[in-house]
Amino acid sequence: MTADSPSIPDMPVRGRPHGWRWAPAWVLTFVALWPAPGYAEAVMVLGALAAVIRLLLDRFRGGTRLLSGAAWALTSALFAAYWLPEVISAMDAVDAPRAFREAAVDLRYLPFLWLVAAAVANREAGRTTFNGLAIIVAVWTLDALAQVVFGTSPLFWGLDQLKQLVSGRPMCTAEQMAGIDRLSGFLGPCNRKLGVVMASLSPFLLFAAARRLKATGWLLASAAIGVVVLLAGARAAWITYALVLVFSGWKLLGWKRLLGVFAFGVVLLAGLAVVSPQVRERIRLTTHALTADESGVDTALSGRGQIWSAAGCMIAEHPINGVGARGFREAFPGCDAGAGERPAWGQGPAFHAHQIVLEVLSETGVIGLLLWLAGAALAWRAWRYAAPQAKERARPAMLALAVTVFPFNTHLAFYSTFWGGLTLMLAALYAGSLLARDDD
Repeated sequence: MTADSPSIPDMPVRGRPHGWRWAPAWVLTFVALWPAPGYAEAVMVLGALAAVIRLLLDRFRGGTRLLSGAAWALTSALFAAYWLPEVISAMDAVDAPRAFREAAVDLRYLPFLWLVAAAVANREAGRTTFNGLAIIVAVWTLDALAQVVFGTSPLFWGLDQLKQLVSGRPMCTAEQMAGIDRLSGFLGPCNRKLGVVMASLSPFLLFAAARRLKATGWLLASAAIGVVVLLAGARAAWITYALVLVFSGWKLLGWKRLLGVFAFGVVLLAGLAVVSPQVRERIRLTTHALTADESGVDTALSGRGQIWSAAGCMIAEHPINGVGARGFREAFPGCDAGAGERPAWGQGPAFHAHQIVLEVLSETGVIGLLLWLAGAALAWRAWRYAAPQAKERARPAMLALAVTVFPFNTHLAFYSTFWGGLTLMLAALYAGSLLARDDD
């Protein structure tokens, strides 16, 4: 492996036992169960409870056999940056009982972060977890490509058959599947998050492929994931994946060859637009932004202009601590400038702001934004002062986290169970691998 190629280098070990050897398997099980969100949530909660019980039985002694002191501190601080805005915003939220309930339930994320960080806290655990995530992403990619060829995701078909066998009901109802216009892969047609999930987790496969097969491996993996991300249809995922390609490929390929990769991507996008009505529709919607009028921009953004206008209204009316985490949908009717008109997304209120800065400001106010920025500053400070080998070790998780929270993009709801759990998992993988016990 060349010095300038992205990789997941081996972590030196000093022979200290790993505290929770089951942590990598737990993390990988949690991720693999995402197509069945109820089971994934159960695995997360049970793992968090097991972590708390184990720590109580040990009376929190021997904590450095689990995480380094710096990793304990950073994971706890990142949890506080996420959770404290919820508590503060709940005090006068538009739906205070629900806001306090959400904040209480989200306490489970603290042991969750500790356990995820423990899954990458030494060489053996980190290699198992990162390689396991790379394998999962590779399987999901092949499964989505199989759906392109055969029209059905083999993974989702198997899960759906199992669900019908157990409960007599399919995973997706006919009503949920109405209007499906994009590749859905292992998540199924009633869960349209394939593109953003694949884009956010793609660094794990790209860095692993580069380590195994150098530039050839990176090119093959990036092309396969790229087809899936494009056909999944989410334009936010296109931006996320472009960032991943830039920051994972420039040292490996050089700028000239990387520009060639993007040129190939443009050609691929044009070709897919010819054969795929879904991709063609996404491009058509995007071109509406060039009309220079408000309605054209809102059409290009699939109605998000209307949502962002409502978010601005909430920020103006509740600037200090917002309308409450997950209170956007309750506050939306009172701030909707297009009330009485059919919105671009169909019917009902918008559930969240679709943009991380606007979500944090509208739901948790200036206090929440300052706390989020404090967490980002601590994460950046840890990276800045880390040793070069620690940075190389943590690079896949760092890149995955950075592109997921990239502020100049649209986003899923960070205070939702699925996307909040995914983001916090990436934060813990970053903290645990960057501040591993082996570097104490």
